[in-house]
Amino acid sequence: MLSAPYKAIAPAKSQFSRLAISAAANVALVLVFAGVCMTRSVPELGNAISTRASAGMTVAPKALVTRTLKAASTSPATNQRYQALVNAGAVMKKIAEVDGKLKIDDLAREVSCEMGIKHACNVEWYGPNRPKYLGAFTSTPSYLTGEFPGDYGWDSAGLSADPTTFKGYRETEVIHGRWAMLGALGCIFPELLNGAGFNLPVWFKAGGSIFDNGIDYLGNPNLVHAQSALAVLATQVVLMGASEAYRFNGGPLGETAELYPGGAFDPLGFAKDPSKAAELKVKEIKNGRLAMVAMLGYYVQAIATGKGPLENLNAHLADPSHVNGFAFATQFTP
Repeated sequence: MLSAPYKAIAPAKSQFSRLAISAAANVALVLVFAGVCMTRSVPELGNAISTRASAGMTVAPKALVTRTLKAASTSPATNQRYQALVNAGAVMKKIAEVDGKLKIDDLAREVSCEMGIKHACNVEWYGPNRPKYLGAFTSTPSYLTGEFPGDYGWDSAGLSADPTTFKGYRETEVIHGRWAMLGALGCIFPELLNGAGFNLPVWFKAGGSIFDNGIDYLGNPNLVHAQSALAVLATQVVLMGASEAYRFNGGPLGETAELYPGGAFDPLGFAKDPSKAAELKVKEIKNGRLAMVAMLGYYVQAIATGKGPLENLNAHLADPSHVNGFAFATQFTP
């Protein structure tokens, strides 16, 4: 629409009636566009914009349009739609500045996302057409609408039927997924450092070493040498309890949402673009779920083999036919 050809009209008195008609037509177009933004779906909006942009348009002089739009902004009959269009324009300008590009279909979708139409935020992973856990054979409960990231339509136990319970479970899943991602990396980190010359205990024995000679950070007693289990426990309770209470009562995370970064807690600006933020939320929950399964695997491996994940992996790669889960499963009897 921005690149369509414009044909200026000379402001002669003999053409006053034509100018008035043109101004009224432009105001009507503005109001119709605002109504479409608020009521039509994103694909329909994109098609309407593309169709309108392909045709030549005739516009009235800027001064007359300004007066007419001012009248529309003060009229009770048109003020609400006019203000909606102004807000949409401000959002479009902000998105264009962030992205550094001006593509009308992307802007229309992102404006809809910013103004609260969540299905428009990322049409690939949200809304009724999102991927389901059984594809076309999935029978999705009515309360799973695709509004939240990671919704594949699976709730066979009905755990999310109650909105309050659903909110609590959703927060718990995301927080546990974040801890699992940190833990999955932390469990293999000592083994990686040992390959670089360090002498660190395997992850499931690291905590117990405090009862022997104490825990040395990075194997160096000059950095941190923890010898009291009670002191370590008390420190963890105070620090974690304080940070969780701060988050729960509206700390940095609470400036824009209860669960996701924003405001002061988004120094890299991941949440500035609502469409990209919606996609990052999906990636986070998918990786968090995978990390929780990985941690369960770490636990089972530690019980079955008494070795760390990297040591188990190297042993399996060296002899896949004999060192695998089936071989260890036969060692356990009821």
